Amino acid sequence: MPPHCDSLDGPVVAAAREALAATDVGLVLPYVHADGEDEVRAAFDETVKVRALDPRARDLADRWFFETVVRVHRAGEGAPYTGLEPAGLDVGPVIPAAERSLRGGTAEELANVLWRDP
Repeated sequence: MPPHCDSLDGPVVAAAREALAATDVGLVLPYVHADGEDEVRAAFDETVKVRALDPRARDLADRWFFETVVRVHRAGEGAPYTGLEPAGLDVGPVIPAAERSLRGGTAEELANVLWRDP
């Protein structure tokens, strides 16, 4: 199974989508190691410019930005980038529970998934 952060519905791409929608690169920077921030900022600026050209340019620019952010994110983890994975991968019950716990501010659901009897 590929890492969850490589998928189109993973947290890194979700943050990149939010950053583009809000025109705020700061929304994706928490997923990027400090050494990669300049590259992501430059890619964001170029993406914002190209998105304004037409819908096809927007789609291509968005995809390029997602790939750039995920590649830089993976490099910050010391891991290789092998491309974006499709949305809808089965990542099991723990990752979705952890993400819901982070969004909701409570670890109760995650604890229940981790400590349930088999």
